[in-house]
Amino acid sequence: MTTATVTRPAEEQAAQQVRAARSRRWRAGGRRELVGLFFLLPAILVFGLFAWWPIVRGLIISFQRTDLMGTSTWVGLDNFQALFADPLLGTAVQNTLLFVGLGVLIGFPAPLILASVLSTVRRLGGVYRFLVYLPVVIPPVVSVLLWKWFYDPGAGLFNELLGTVGLGPYPWLESPDTAMLSLVLESTWAGMGGTVLIYLAAMVGIPQELYEAAEIDGANLWQRIWHVMLPQLRTVIALLLLWQLINTVQVFTEPYVFTGGGPQNATTTVLLLIFRYGFQQGNYGQAAALAFLLALALALLSAVYLRATRSWSTS
Repeated sequence: MTTATVTRPAEEQAAQQVRAARSRRWRAGGRRELVGLFFLLPAILVFGLFAWWPIVRGLIISFQRTDLMGTSTWVGLDNFQALFADPLLGTAVQNTLLFVGLGVLIGFPAPLILASVLSTVRRLGGVYRFLVYLPVVIPPVVSVLLWKWFYDPGAGLFNELLGTVGLGPYPWLESPDTAMLSLVLESTWAGMGGTVLIYLAAMVGIPQELYEAAEIDGANLWQRIWHVMLPQLRTVIALLLLWQLINTVQVFTEPYVFTGGGPQNATTTVLLLIFRYGFQQGNYGQAAALAFLLALALALLSAVYLRATRSWSTS
């Protein structure tokens, strides 16, 4: 009898033991997944009912003519054709992109700069943080009405202050040239507090040794911010930028309460146009069609953005 003949049964027995152990692990893993799925099922059902079903329902309505009360009629792509034939759609898209651009230009760096300044404050830091966050707890409509008084062309706060140095008065909300910028300034003020606190929390996690090493190497304040702080915050910055893009694309309260879309449709945004279709004209199919296209655009934007910035969180 050769040595190979003697060792073959032992090898087969070892292989069977490995397969048996692998099968036991697979069954145990499957049971754990089933138990996990059982506990997740209520949350999945609630999420599907309140998050996914409205999207599916909106997609269905976009192919129907309906008043949401009686019988609906399938109209194919008629709602989409009517939507693209509306000359106001292009204006709304341009205005929304302008709001997004100004929001990113003004509203995105402002919280980061303010958080950088607050992180260096050693006395009364809690008071300053409270004051920065205070606008967030004010209801959005109240904030807009407050700023509407600030922008008043007659006795508004801004024109009164500018009048003391011989400037103005300016028609902040009445001019198509300044109306959108006025909306962005209020929106930045109202939503900046939460973002500042997120940046401050992220800055606490940066090791002080990095700042001290940069200081020993002769780095000034700007160089410490650029070479130490910003690289450490890049993941937070990437997520907050995406958050800012999605929020600004869906702007509604400011143009609705401030200007109603005027003057001369200079502040009519996509979401305001959806509101007009659905709740002023009763054209729910066209409103659902535009809402579906907006959701599709945001999904594509998020996918492209996350892929483009994937290296920020892995490097």
